[in-house]
Amino acid sequence: MKIREHLTTDLCVVQARVHNWLDRYFPEFQTVFKDWECNSAIQMLSLHLLPHELVSVPDETLLQHLREAAKRGLGLGRIKNLKAAAGRSVVIRQGSELAKIVLKVLLTQYEWLQNKLEELEVKLDELLVQIPHVKQVLAIKGISRDTIAGFLAEVGNHPKQITKLAGLNLKTNDSGTHTGQTRITKRGRKRLRALLLRVMMPLVAKNSAFRALHEHYTKRPVMKKMQSLIALCNKLIRILFGILQKSLEFSEEKMIRDIPRFTEIPQAA
Repeated sequence: MKIREHLTTDLCVVQARVHNWLDRYFPEFQTVFKDWECNSAIQMLSLHLLPHELVSVPDETLLQHLREAAKRGLGLGRIKNLKAAAGRSVVIRQGSELAKIVLKVLLTQYEWLQNKLEELEVKLDELLVQIPHVKQVLAIKGISRDTIAGFLAEVGNHPKQITKLAGLNLKTNDSGTHTGQTRITKRGRKRLRALLLRVMMPLVAKNSAFRALHEHYTKRPVMKKMQSLIALCNKLIRILFGILQKSLEFSEEKMIRDIPRFTEIPQAA
């Protein structure tokens, strides 16, 4: 997962640099191609042409080049719009050759990073299939493949150990006779804690059992929303541990029935 994080970070840097290049040398490009990362836009950028060069290329030549990447939805109208936008461009032409080299390097980096991420996704799928009971975990509404992969990459082999590892175990700040607020320790692995807290939002939104338990917790005067999310994170740890280590089955209906004084199953929005 660390490799994926590094690749994703590097990809974001390259994406930002391409945006910056377009802003400097061809700001009108994205008035024609709304998303520069679509196949047709990248195919056009791969010509490494600046606006004043693009306008002199025949329409049919540009269209033929574009259709090598995307055959549908592209016609001479798009080419004419792009050339008209290029004709209106007033960017500085100084340093044109260097600008074209920079664009070529950026697109090469972008393609390499995209390919590596795709290879990593395939490998991740292959590895997850080999782990017992992963399909049962993925059947839980709100749990994604990335969530379970990140969880497995970080955890130990006991739910209480995992809670401590994530820094989600609670402590009370006491001083003499004063009892302070109860907070999580925040010791342990930040990535694991961030992963659990991040996945809890879609779980509360999509999973009726977690949503019901969150509503139950927040109706109690002693528990605020963040405290409820932390409690739900610890609940999720126990559920994942139970499925992966003990082959238990998760049931939204059973989880709802186990909520004290909860008698009605909420309808999905």
